[in-house]
Amino acid sequence: MAPNILGSSLFLADTTLGKNVDDDHSSNFSASDNYSGKRRDYEWQIVWRNVFGFIYLHTGMLYGFYLIFTGQVKFFTVLFAVLFAILSAMGVTAGAHRLWAHRAYKARWPLRLILAFLQTMAFQNHLYEWVRDHRVHHKFTETDADPHNAKRGFFFSHIGWLMIRKHKDVFEKGASIDMSDLEADPIVMFQKKTYLVVMPILCFVLPAYIPIVWWGEVPWTSWYVATILRFTVSLNFTWLVNSAAHIWGNRPYDENIGATDNKTVAILAFGEGWHNYHHVFPWDYKAAELGNYSTNMSTAIIDYAAKHGWAYDLKTVSVDMIRKRVARTGDGTHPSNDDTKKKLEEDHHHPDNPVWGWDDTDLKDEDRKFAEIAHPKEQ
Repeated sequence: MAPNILGSSLFLADTTLGKNVDDDHSSNFSASDNYSGKRRDYEWQIVWRNVFGFIYLHTGMLYGFYLIFTGQVKFFTVLFAVLFAILSAMGVTAGAHRLWAHRAYKARWPLRLILAFLQTMAFQNHLYEWVRDHRVHHKFTETDADPHNAKRGFFFSHIGWLMIRKHKDVFEKGASIDMSDLEADPIVMFQKKTYLVVMPILCFVLPAYIPIVWWGEVPWTSWYVATILRFTVSLNFTWLVNSAAHIWGNRPYDENIGATDNKTVAILAFGEGWHNYHHVFPWDYKAAELGNYSTNMSTAIIDYAAKHGWAYDLKTVSVDMIRKRVARTGDGTHPSNDDTKKKLEEDHHHPDNPVWGWDDTDLKDEDRKFAEIAHPKEQ
């Protein structure tokens, strides 16, 4: 998972891909039009207002923790902040990531509307931009075209990529990503058009206002705990998918790629830390091989929605396909692997054929053939 956190909204405007969605009726645009005549290579062009914005957020987060640990915050304010963070995270994980970015399942309009609402609460850019950057990340992972290329280090992939202007390859290769499916979704496009009005209310004003009105929290305290601390901690948990889950962990499915399976990140990011699996099979709605929900709350939400008919065509990977891939390219840490792991004759190195999800035209016919689809749509 690789969201373009805070890219085009408010104080972080200058880090984005620069593609104007209003002009997206054509898939072609000139990359040079999007960075003011400058070729953004590896030179650092720091966006200072982003730097100062992050300094404020993290300073405010520490102050929020101080208020909690010194007993100056009401219990319901802390509980509210946690529940608000979980709900907004579902909009990112089950919504922006697995539904819209990877087309790993389909959803009826009530669920899409709810997920779009929750994703707006999270303030990680509107769905169109989030999905575009994430598809670029998968298609060109750990190259100069990857917005948060982990080969440039932990700090860069975690937060630094939002403090400087993007590499030119992000613009040039990002132009090749098909976004027509989102352009055809009225909920996505409505959210984009209203984002700068609705997002500040849902992410900042409302979570600070509710504790003040409902149980008499001190306004200053409510702002720094229910809004700033909650928001900043949520961002850092999400950023760990871009950073830690590309550096530390096992690679049981493909040892040739940087993405790793990291249980700690999976817990903190509600199931998004099984990243080696996810980069190998980005179209699996579970984003993991796991058979339970203990480290994958997002899967539980999707399964619940499918049980009640709001989600359908849930795509997943067969056991046989997983074992073949493990034998072919895994690092030997998968539970099914023995000491005499053999490589299959046919090669399928992920870096040579990356896909962003189910609708990517580069997805092999073999993968489609052996994919399993749960809760198919009733005719």
